Amino acid sequence: MGSSNAAVWLIAGLLAAVPQVTLAACSEAAVELRGPGGQQRFAVEVADDNAERARGLMFRESMPMSSGMLFVYEEPRRASFWMKNTLIPLDMIFADARGVVTRVHPMAIPGDETAIDGGDGVQFTLEINGGLAARMGIVPGAELRHPAIAQDNAVWPCE
Repeated sequence: MGSSNAAVWLIAGLLAAVPQVTLAACSEAAVELRGPGGQQRFAVEVADDNAERARGLMFRESMPMSSGMLFVYEEPRRASFWMKNTLIPLDMIFADARGVVTRVHPMAIPGDETAIDGGDGVQFTLEINGGLAARMGIVPGAELRHPAIAQDNAVWPCE
């Protein structure tokens, strides 16, 4: 066997010995989005009760770029947010019960108490760092995947 073949076998053996790390689709701790801008994944905190939703991301001085907060409602509703006591600019991504993004509000202003209307039929709202939605091409029609979305109705179900 030539030296080049031996090198190939050595590399193949080393690669086989390396443990494979896979990220499970539909983790409670992550939201995935796909659309015209590609596919993105954000580590999220889930706000799924009134107290968590009321506090949201208030009083935080920073948030890692690949992180966010997912607001989950028991059923579709008219969603409205404000930025009272919120210290960082946020993009708000509103989605319906199937996980389809219906509206994106960019660059919500820290401290602003003006209502931000997500529209009717919102069951999920993802808040990420301000400006990321535009940079990543997250637009209405994009699809969101998370286990909180009823899988029998999800446009992009868990695998």
